[in-house]
This record gives sequence, structure tokens and C-alpha cells, in this order.
Amino acid sequence: MRKIVFTTLLMATTLMAVSNLEIAQKSDKVTDGFESSIAKTEMILVNASGQKSVRQLEMKTLEGEHGDKSISTFLTPADVKGTKTLTYEHTASNDDQWLYLPALKRVKRIASRNKSGSFMGSEFSYEDIGNQNYQKFSYKGEAQEVELNGVKCYKGARVPNDKNSGYTKQVSWIAIDTLLLQQVEYYDRKKELLKTATFSDYKQLDGIWRVGKIEMKNHQNDKRTILIWKEDKIKAGLTEKEFNKRVLKQ
Repeated sequence: MRKIVFTTLLMATTLMAVSNLEIAQKSDKVTDGFESSIAKTEMILVNASGQKSVRQLEMKTLEGEHGDKSISTFLTPADVKGTKTLTYEHTASNDDQWLYLPALKRVKRIASRNKSGSFMGSEFSYEDIGNQNYQKFSYKGEAQEVELNGVKCYKGARVPNDKNSGYTKQVSWIAIDTLLLQQVEYYDRKKELLKTATFSDYKQLDGIWRVGKIEMKNHQNDKRTILIWKEDKIKAGLTEKEFNKRVLKQ
């Protein structure tokens, strides 16, 4: 009798098991379908002493079958106003990224080996600001069911496919009920915990889930960067021509 009960429980557990890859695929889908977006965001930089500096940005994104395109423009303060970053995401290869510096009136290409560097002095890297499509990572094993801040989540590890990535591993928490990303831990090239990103204030626009706040905490220097969406418009009618490199100098 015990053997029968044990076998039944084992079969039930096996049927309920879900792979990290499957969860990543499903999580990606709940934020797909926005077509294009225009967002006004606030970036708050907090140093180790708690001092803050605030920046305003406009972020445009065009959804693509093989990778999104995005352009971020700093609106304030004066020392960064007009600085732009253009990203072409490629799910099967390394992203292309360019930085426009208005003081020099020149466009600089961000080399793959430099994408782990800080994005405009923040705790986000150039790698972080690219779309985190599930196809850019490798997954192994089954997701663990855990609780994070009262939310039941799938916890699993992913490894960046890009050999120039600044991370050896990322550990993600995805809510079981909504499949929305809640938290990611980033491990550096020494395999030590470097940063933790917390995702919150989600809302739905036309049935598409959109994040409202991301906080990136650097555990090695005690600095934080908080990104808050003040305005967000999807299906904004943007086209390819608005993400041409020539737009950077306009």
C-alpha cells in the first residue's frame, strides 16, 4: 500500500514539474504584443550615503519578431540633456548599441566587450537596458516553487549566451499566478552576487502587462538606481525610420 501511495505521489510531482525554459517562454508572452511604445520615465540615482540625483528620460521601443529596437533620450538635467542610446536587440546574436553625446556631437558604438559598463553612471549596465528576451539565455532543470515577499514564484537560473556578458549567471523569480518577473539576481564574472533588480507596480494597458518600477541594487558598492514610469503609451504607431542611427543626431 505504501509503495502505491509513494508511486502516485511521485507521478503527481513529475506531472506538476515545469522547466525553467518553459516558464521563461510563458513569462515573455505576457508582456508581448505592445507593438511600439513611448514612455516618460524618471531615473533616480542613490549613492552609498543616500544622496539622490534625478534624471528624466523618454524611452521609445519598437517590437520586432527577431528583437526589439529602442531609443532612450535624456531630457534633464542639463549636463546629460540630449544624450541618446539606441539599441538593436538580436535574439540570435549580440545586440548593436550606439551612444550619442551632444557635447561632442558624435555617435559612439558600444563594443560588445564594454556592455557590462555602467549606463550613464547608473547601476544599470548597457547590457541591462537591452530587452531580456528568453532566447538570449540558456536554461537547465526545473523551476522551484518558492515565496518572495508574500508572492508565490517560480525560481530558476539562466545563463547569458553572450560570451561578453558581464554575468556568469542570473537567478529569476517569476510570479506563478501572473507569470510576471518579480526579481533577478546578477552574478559577476567571479560568480559573486553583484546586483539585484526588483520589478513592481505592474499595470495592464490594452491587456498587455507593463512594468511601472525597477530598482537595481548594487551589493558591492551599496548604490541603487530606481527607474519609474511616469507615462506609458503602447501601440504608439512608431515605425522603423524612427530608430535609424541618423535620428541620434537630430
